[in-house]
Amino acid sequence: MGVDTLREEQAISRAADRLVQLYADTHSAEHVRGVVEATHKRFDGFPIRDFVPILVERMVHAELTAEARADQAASPGAAVDVQPETTADTVDDAPDSPEIHSPENDRPSRKPAALIHNKGFLSLVAAAVVVAAVVVVVNTGQDEPPPTPAPLTIVRGVIGSEKKAFFEDPRVQQTLAGKGVKVEVESAGSRQIATSIDLRKYDFAFPSSAPAAESIQRRRHVNTKYTPFSSPMAIATFQPIVDLLTKAGVVKEKGTVPTFSVDRYLGLVTAGTKWEQLSRNDAYPVDKNILVSTTDPRTSNSAAMYLAIASYVANGNAVVHGATAEKSVLPLMTRLFTSQGYTDNTSEGPFNEYLTVGMGPTPMVWIYEAQYVDAAARGQLKPGMVMMYPSPTVLSQHTLVPLTPSGDRIGQLLSTDPELRGLAAEHGLRSGDAARFAKVATDHNVPVAKDLIDVVDIPSYDTLEHLLDGVAKSYG
Repeated sequence: MGVDTLREEQAISRAADRLVQLYADTHSAEHVRGVVEATHKRFDGFPIRDFVPILVERMVHAELTAEARADQAASPGAAVDVQPETTADTVDDAPDSPEIHSPENDRPSRKPAALIHNKGFLSLVAAAVVVAAVVVVVNTGQDEPPPTPAPLTIVRGVIGSEKKAFFEDPRVQQTLAGKGVKVEVESAGSRQIATSIDLRKYDFAFPSSAPAAESIQRRRHVNTKYTPFSSPMAIATFQPIVDLLTKAGVVKEKGTVPTFSVDRYLGLVTAGTKWEQLSRNDAYPVDKNILVSTTDPRTSNSAAMYLAIASYVANGNAVVHGATAEKSVLPLMTRLFTSQGYTDNTSEGPFNEYLTVGMGPTPMVWIYEAQYVDAAARGQLKPGMVMMYPSPTVLSQHTLVPLTPSGDRIGQLLSTDPELRGLAAEHGLRSGDAARFAKVATDHNVPVAKDLIDVVDIPSYDTLEHLLDGVAKSYG
């Protein structure tokens, strides 16, 4: 079962649970789940899936409500609230209309199963909801057509790739649709967003760090920003590598959360140590330099965060500031990146390789903590995969810069809406809903650092840019 199919099945299951509780007084749980299953099957074969769960829930709600009212009407002495102009005949003869999907428009019907007759009509409804969120009602059995829902406001954004899964989550899309908006996103490297992408066609920019956001604010003369999410940087690796580096004194396992000494790691890099040179190395005896795989520092924020930590340690555990300090640390910073060979533009690339290919090409991958937690929640992790925290680390502040009033509204919603914050936590993002984040990590057996103590500051925007530009020049 694919990831999208799994998400849809989970959303349908949650909808069924809600409906079972809602109709506990009138319908058995078995009957409710049967209606949900039958309704869901009517959407088989249709390519547009985003709004299937909400359509199914509304259709089943309408059907069960109609059944309950019909049963009430059949009971001796029962008082039934029926619209004056609605009779059994008009209900039978009136064309099926999507307005019965809304609870406030439910009416008794002797043919609840006739909500949808064929795949063509189903496709029309699904496509209309996805494209414009407008259901066109054709109803010749009434004098006045029901009101048409207002179309959703389309809001476009460019985001760091690590937030792509969050915005593609049907639950997130459904929650935003309930607020009257549909968000369409494109992903890119955060530094690429900040320096080279034409932002005029977007309503908001959502890179993965404060320095990248600051660059955008300068370019676009924007004072407002929102920081709804954060994520510490981490390293995705494998248990044999953890064991090997523990023997070498690079990794320490504090409880269930391994920590990676950046200072000892830089010592190995400076000495040009290769994996096969580590003593008692039966796990990974390869003729390769010991390096953490990162993204391209010319385009990606996660690489900039790696540089921020490494430069801090190389500068004697002090934030780099000034031309002298920059010149001192730059040779080692350059070596950390150019020795890797090819690097991807976004954090999605190397992490996907880690998930699919394994330890061979990428024994250690620089990631956001959120990526690992989200992969665990999706069932993508394999036995032996481990996340460890660099010591020190930095907290990447996912910062949204609104470029239009619509973009500003998205920033407000992501920062204040409890449901969206909770869903962000389910995708591994630290959104302020600490309890939900902890539950997600616990449920999927991901040891996470509860209290982030060993966190250092990022260099100023100008210093970081100088270092990144210096590394970029070494690529030729």
